[in-house]
Amino acid sequence: MSARLLVVDDEAAQMKALCNTLEIEGYRTTGYNSPQEALRNLRPGEHELLLTDLMMPDIDGIELIRAARAIDPEIAGVVMTGHGTIDTAVAAMQVGALDYVLKPFKLNAILTVIGRALDIRRLRIENAVLQRREREQAAELATAYSDLESFSYSVSHDLRSPLRAIRGFTDLYLSEFGEGIPPEGRRRLDQVVAGAERMDQLIEDLLKFCRFSRAPLTRRPVDLNAMAKRVIADLQAREPERKIDVQAGELPSVEGDASLLEQVLTNLLSNAFKFTRKVSSPRVETGTLTDAPQAQPGERVCFVRDNGAGFDMKYADNLFGVFQRMHSREQFEGTGVGLSIVQRILQRHGGRIWAESAPDRGATFYFVL
Repeated sequence: MSARLLVVDDEAAQMKALCNTLEIEGYRTTGYNSPQEALRNLRPGEHELLLTDLMMPDIDGIELIRAARAIDPEIAGVVMTGHGTIDTAVAAMQVGALDYVLKPFKLNAILTVIGRALDIRRLRIENAVLQRREREQAAELATAYSDLESFSYSVSHDLRSPLRAIRGFTDLYLSEFGEGIPPEGRRRLDQVVAGAERMDQLIEDLLKFCRFSRAPLTRRPVDLNAMAKRVIADLQAREPERKIDVQAGELPSVEGDASLLEQVLTNLLSNAFKFTRKVSSPRVETGTLTDAPQAQPGERVCFVRDNGAGFDMKYADNLFGVFQRMHSREQFEGTGVGLSIVQRILQRHGGRIWAESAPDRGATFYFVL
């Protein structure tokens, strides 16, 4: 649809000639030789652009643009003047004019100015829409965070109360009547206790995921190399009887949130330790590559590799989903939240993670910050 132009010039003949010329060029025009009359008839949204003479009696072009934008803030203004000084241009811009054109002007000159002004107007409107959407999304996000806080509180307190009751009464029953419970009954009660413990762990891991997803980032220099060695030493201390060949290669120093990045290394390395339990000669390796698969040119890619149980890559799309597991609980403990936490933390740092694996051939997790 052609743009609608409001043309104001106190010289009636010039105004009509300009309107006729612009109509021929495809614009729809409305012309006035009185700025007061133009203002009386102006309605919001009727015109995209006001093309006005600068020097007019009673109301000059600058005042007209100011008054017109008070009625319709989205109307663009262009001043026509034979007094093409810098001061004129600045004064016109200050009240909302997008451009000015010098009299006498050639048709190509004024068409260029009008086209440019309409483009700028369109971009300003689109930008205003984007800003409004951004404000709305920020408000929605704040509401979502508030709802998440309420949900976390409910999960932490209300949902755990029945679990505590189940555990408490089951333990009480076992302590009071344990000697008289037949083996099958004891097995059933043990299943109740195990189920309650698993539910409690699922709730705890869900709360962790929520917490790591919304915790504010405190960025500072982080030595991943030293951090990985601390995590490895802690994991080895938890299972001193295991003999694991750990090859701790160099990891880079980065900018990030130290506590969250430590959670990344803890989850990845604890998985590597866990999934090598059934291997006769377990091996875990960390390091940095510049030619890793799926890496962008020049990227430093960190990796954690093991020779453990591995997984089938056809299920890789589910790998980082919440509560997604590649192995049964009978094979390996866990709730399937750890990798989703890792991915979320890395995404919040502007990074990403991916994996390569095969059943019984170990797994390698690559990540970039």
